[in-house]
Amino acid sequence: MKGITIQLLVKTESGKDAFNKPTYTESWIDVKNVLIGEPSSEDITDTYNLTGKHLAYVLGIPKGDTHRWNDTQVRFWGQTFRTIGYPTQGIEDLIPLSWNMKVRVERHG
Repeated sequence: MKGITIQLLVKTESGKDAFNKPTYTESWIDVKNVLIGEPSSEDITDTYNLTGKHLAYVLGIPKGDTHRWNDTQVRFWGQTFRTIGYPTQGIEDLIPLSWNMKVRVERHG
């Protein structure tokens, strides 16, 4: 089993504004070997009932990934998606395959 390369929007602190609050620059980076799965009906209903958002896909993130996946955007298959909530992560050594984190996404724009 092998995932695809997707793009993740990463924010990097680039300075401070007049009120001493951090300012950020945004850039798209490639993340390789990401699985894209269809959510179950129960996941779709639960996500909508809890967040009011329409779950489109569940992403399987490869072990060892250190990117920030909450409150950001991802692109794949020519579409842009926004992450929903925080990732769900398991213990790397206890999971047999190459992915140990799940990220939920909704269609965006």
